[in-house]
Amino acid sequence: MGVAGGTRVRNDPAQYDELSGQWWLPRGDFAMLHWLAAARAALVPPATRPGAVLVDLGCGAGLLAPHLAGKGYRHVGVDLTRSALALAAAHGVEAVRGDVTRVPLADGVADVVCAGEILEHVADHDAAVAEACRVLRPGGLLVLDTLAATALSRFVSITLAERLPGGPPRGLHDPALFVDRARLVRSCARGGVELALRGIRPSAVDLARWLAGRCDDVRMVPAPTTAVLFQAAGRKRSA
Repeated sequence: MGVAGGTRVRNDPAQYDELSGQWWLPRGDFAMLHWLAAARAALVPPATRPGAVLVDLGCGAGLLAPHLAGKGYRHVGVDLTRSALALAAAHGVEAVRGDVTRVPLADGVADVVCAGEILEHVADHDAAVAEACRVLRPGGLLVLDTLAATALSRFVSITLAERLPGGPPRGLHDPALFVDRARLVRSCARGGVELALRGIRPSAVDLARWLAGRCDDVRMVPAPTTAVLFQAAGRKRSA
């Protein structure tokens, strides 16, 4: 396994406590997570019933919350990091401490499940997907984004991105945990969700403006391949 800073193993959860002051800084170490949260929320339609629930797996500090405002959901966030959950709660998220491979919520409770930038931090992808599908009600929507298990993704996401402004802090990702796309689709199908994938990337124009200090937000736009960073969405089959 890779080592961050010469001493720490990659994907060490303690990093999130140490970087807790960075979560809500638009130009901080988690800048790209803000961009991805906006792109993820764009796939979430307005709620179709009173009391609709959106479960945000690996919610971190609740970066999805501002982008869901006015859509009519009760926003429930699940994460293991206490410092992040405290920040999420301060932004209106109902914070629940739990592991995404053993989600402490009832079957079929969610109208929408979001799993943004979490699968590449989990050793058991199948278990996390099974839980996401379990808490999703029939007809509910699953939305996720993650990193593909490819040589190209490892080069772009680790070798390049960890050295560039806006990229992840060094050691945040372990490339051994990147997600096999075909297996992900099969796992979702077992849970009753037919998943459609599309590649995404930061807008080159926006990124140039961000690097020049001329804006705080960068749009995520379609990419010609799912081999690096991708979104996926699908609805659970009705019983």
